[in-house]
Amino acid sequence: MAVSSTTLVDEVVADVVDRVRGTLEDVFADVAQVAERTTAIAAVRAAGRAPTTADLAALRPLLHERLRRRHDLVSGIGFIAEPGLLGDVPAWLEWWQNHGEDGLRPLLPDLDPGTSAYSDYTHWDWFALPRSTGERAVAGPYVDYLCSDEYSLTLSVPVQHGGRFLGVAAADVYLRHFEAAVLPLLRRLPAPAALVNARGRVAASTDPRHLAGSLLRSFSGRSCGPIPLTLVTALPGQSRGA
Repeated sequence: MAVSSTTLVDEVVADVVDRVRGTLEDVFADVAQVAERTTAIAAVRAAGRAPTTADLAALRPLLHERLRRRHDLVSGIGFIAEPGLLGDVPAWLEWWQNHGEDGLRPLLPDLDPGTSAYSDYTHWDWFALPRSTGERAVAGPYVDYLCSDEYSLTLSVPVQHGGRFLGVAAADVYLRHFEAAVLPLLRRLPAPAALVNARGRVAASTDPRHLAGSLLRSFSGRSCGPIPLTLVTALPGQSRGA
């Protein structure tokens, strides 16, 4: 029995979605491990004291190992505390970055609310969405002025203990690394396509009219399942015969 072209396209779309999901699920699995380890550290509150930056330093072997393992995709990983969580500082990022030949380095932004250079991270989508929804998020692409000044995606999950929001565990993926991983998959499709986040922001695209970082006001497509991205194969301005 002959297989219709529509069936073949559907099979390719399904395979592309599965592979994109697998690429980011691997990163989310690392982030989930950071969240689990952070929850265990934060359990010191049950012993009658607030956690401190010294407690969070115990995350470093895990963070370093994950950065080395996924050096081709993940550029930064760590835990970002809810302001007021720690007993020794008002806010904190236990965050490490891969600087290639220069090795792994901690991020040390100004987190003193009393200074003009104060970096308030609570308004960024990667922090605000998990805090408000209790769900994991894919933020971006956006220019990450806090960490790298690179166009990035940030994958984050909420960290909770005893019903209290503690912060988020997260990982940064430079957009150029994400595109290197997924554009070959999108090019297998018979027409231009894009991966779009929950806010309509294009994360990767093979359509020059809808570049990464642009915004689609309305869209529909194939969900990447638990990954909050949608594969859109009928883009605005695209003819049916494209």
